[in-house]
Amino acid sequence: MKKDKNILQDSFGRDHAYLRISLIERCNLRCSYCMPEEGVQLSPKSHLMTYEEIYDIAKTFVKHGVTKIRLTGGEPLIRKDIPIILEKLATLPVELSITSNAIIIDRFIEVLKTNGVKSINVSLDSLDREKFKHITRRDQFEKVYNNILLLVKEGFKVKLNAVLMKDFNDNEIIDFINFTKDLPISVRFIEFMPFDGNKWDMSKMVSYAEVMDYVNASFTEEQIERLQDAPNDTSKNYKIKGYKGSFAIISSVTNPFCDSCNRLRLTANGQLKNCLFSATESDLLTTLRQGKPIEPIIKKAVLAKLKVRGGMNTIEKLQEPKLHNNNRSMITIGG
Repeated sequence: MKKDKNILQDSFGRDHAYLRISLIERCNLRCSYCMPEEGVQLSPKSHLMTYEEIYDIAKTFVKHGVTKIRLTGGEPLIRKDIPIILEKLATLPVELSITSNAIIIDRFIEVLKTNGVKSINVSLDSLDREKFKHITRRDQFEKVYNNILLLVKEGFKVKLNAVLMKDFNDNEIIDFINFTKDLPISVRFIEFMPFDGNKWDMSKMVSYAEVMDYVNASFTEEQIERLQDAPNDTSKNYKIKGYKGSFAIISSVTNPFCDSCNRLRLTANGQLKNCLFSATESDLLTTLRQGKPIEPIIKKAVLAKLKVRGGMNTIEKLQEPKLHNNNRSMITIGG
C-alpha cells in the first residue's frame, strides 16, 4: 500500500508519533483507581493480540510515522512471551520503553537492556508500606522499592508515576520530591482521572495548583526551578536546585495538554483508541486477521479524534458520569 503521509494526522493538524501498546489486561496488583473492586471482565485469550500481531500492527504504525512505542498493561511483564515481543519490536526504528509496577522487573534487567529499553515508568502511589498495601490490595512495597533502586543502579532512566488522591497520599507530595534528592529519577504527580468503576469525583482530585501550593510552602522561590518541557510533553516539569532528580505534574483534568497530543493507544485486544478519554474504539485486530489492510481504519480513527479529552471539553462534562462510564476501566485500556 502506498504510504499516506497524513494517515496519522488528525483534523486539528496534530501528528501522532507515539503509540502505547497494552500487552495484557491482567495485573499482579489491584489498584483502586485502575481496577474496579469487583474486578473486570477479561477478554478471552483468543481475542488478545499474539506477539506476531503486535509486531505487524506496530510495524504499520512505524511505517507511517510512529517513532516511540511504550508497552503497558495491566502489568506487561507478566505476559509469558514478553521477551519475544521486546525482541521483535526492537528491530523497528523506534524508541522502545515500558511501564511497570516493578514487582518482578528484576527478572528482566538483561532482556530490557539487550532490546534497547532505556526508559522505564514505574507506578508507585505511596512511599508508605501500609498505604501502598491499602491502594494496591497487595503487600509488595519492599519489592517495588528495592527494584526502583536496582533500576537506577543499572542505569535506566526511571520515572515514578503517582496518582494523587485527596486525604490519601497528598500529604506525601514533599516526601516524593525529597525522594529525588539523591536519586536521578523523575517523580510525576498525576491528577486522578475518571474511568469506569473507579468511583471518581472531583473532590478526590489533587489539582496542579494544589500540588504547587504544597511545593511553594516547603521550598523557597529560589529553590524551585522550572524546567524546559519536551515537545509534546504531558507534564509540567520542575526540580529543586541541588537535587539529582526532578518532579512533574500531569494535569489531564485541570490543565489538559490536548493541543500538542501526539499519542494513540492500542488495547491488548487490538482496539485503537485515539484518546485516553474516548469511549469509542476502532477494531484493528479483526481486520488484520482477515488479511485486510488496517491503514483505512487507522486513518478514520485518527481523523475522528476530538479536540479535547474525547469531547469532555469542560469540567462540567467531565463530572457527568454517563460520559466517562462508557469508557473502559484503566486496566483494560492500558496504563
